[in-house]
Amino acid sequence: MNRQIQDAYIVAATRLPVGKRNGMYRTTRPDDMLAAALRAVLAQAPALDPARIEDVIAGCAMPEAEQGMNVARMSLLLAGLPDTVPGVTLNRFCASGLQAVADAAARIRLGSADVVIAAGTESMSAMPQIMGNKVALNPRIFASDDNIGMAYGMGLTGEKVAAQWKISREDQDAFALASHQKACAAIAAGHFRDETTPYRTISHVPGEGGAVRRVENLCEHDEGPRPDTTAEALARLKPVFAARGSVTAGNSSQMSDGAGAVLLVSERVLKELNLSPLARFVGFSVAGVPPQIMGIGPKVAIPRALAASGIRQQDLDWIELNEAFAAQSLAVIRDLDLDPARINPLGGAIALGHPLGATGAIRTATLVHGLRRTGGKYGMVTMCVGTGMGAAGIFEAL
Repeated sequence: MNRQIQDAYIVAATRLPVGKRNGMYRTTRPDDMLAAALRAVLAQAPALDPARIEDVIAGCAMPEAEQGMNVARMSLLLAGLPDTVPGVTLNRFCASGLQAVADAAARIRLGSADVVIAAGTESMSAMPQIMGNKVALNPRIFASDDNIGMAYGMGLTGEKVAAQWKISREDQDAFALASHQKACAAIAAGHFRDETTPYRTISHVPGEGGAVRRVENLCEHDEGPRPDTTAEALARLKPVFAARGSVTAGNSSQMSDGAGAVLLVSERVLKELNLSPLARFVGFSVAGVPPQIMGIGPKVAIPRALAASGIRQQDLDWIELNEAFAAQSLAVIRDLDLDPARINPLGGAIALGHPLGATGAIRTATLVHGLRRTGGKYGMVTMCVGTGMGAAGIFEAL
C-alpha cells in the first residue's frame, strides 16, 4: 500500500533541570524522572486524550538496573498514562534521545501513527560509569588493531581528536569558559523557563533522636553552570586521560542526571484538536566514523542530514552541538566551517551537563523553544556517539 509522506509536528517539548552526578537527583530514580517529564509534556497539550498516544519511545544509553526492564513502559505507567499505551526503550548511546525523536517522527511521517511521545532519561548517579553493571566486552575487540578502537574510553578519543585536528589546550579551555558564561547568562535571563519543568525531589535523612526527617527540594535550574569559572581556574586543571594530554574535567561534558520529552502529532490530529505546533520535524541522519575518533561523528552526519532535508548549512539559525569534549566540538566547527555565533547560544554540555540517552530529547526542547523565542526558522541538534557515530536532526520552527 503506497502512502504519501506526511509531516510530523512537535506540539509540546519539555525537560527537567539537569542535575550533576550525585547532585540534586542523587536519590531520584531515572524512571521517576522520565515519568515526571511525560506528565509535564502532556500537560502542555490538554486537548489531547492520553489514550490516543500510540507509543512512547524513550532513549537510554544504559538501559539496565534502575534503567532496565523497558524503562519507557515502566515510566509511562508510573506517570499514570492508560495501560493501553505501549512503550519501547532504544539505545544509540549519546544520541538515544534524538533517535527517539527521529523514530517517533518516522512513525507519523509514514502514516503508521498519529500521536507519539519521544523521550529520554539517564541517571549517571545511579549507573556505574563503565557503561553498565557487568563489563563483558567481546575478546575480539582486543585481538587486532582493526577493532581496538571500540574499547577506547571516551576521554582517549577526545585526546586523539585534539591531536589529529591540532586543537590546543588554550582553545579548549576558552570554549569551555564560553559554555559556562552563555549558560549562566541564559539562566539569569530566564531563557530556559519555557522549556523546563521544575522537579521536586524527596529524600529522607537522619533527624534528632533517631527520627527520620523528610526533606523536599524544588529543582528549578540546571545544576552544572558555574558563574565562578575563569580561564585561570580551567588552566590549572590537570589532564584526566593522558599524562601529557589536553582534555580535562573542565573542558569535557559533565556527568549528569536528567530527562526530557517531546510530543509529536500528525497534521490530521493537529487540525482536529486545534493544537499550536512548536516545530516541524524536517530530517535526520546518522553516520559512522572510526571508533577511536568518535567525536568527529557530526562532521559526517550533518552534511547528510542537510542533503536529505534540502536545506543549506547557512540556513541553520541555531545549532545545538552537544559538547562531549571541547576538542571534538571545535574540530567539527572548524572542519565544517560552522558559524560559532549559532552554536549553542545558551551554552552546551560542558556547562549544562550531558545525561547521555536523555540529551537528545533535552536539547530538542532547548532548540524548538529557542527558535520560537528568537524568531529563527531552522535549527539542528547534533552529537557524536560512542563507538564511532554521529547523528543530526533538523527542525523548522513554526
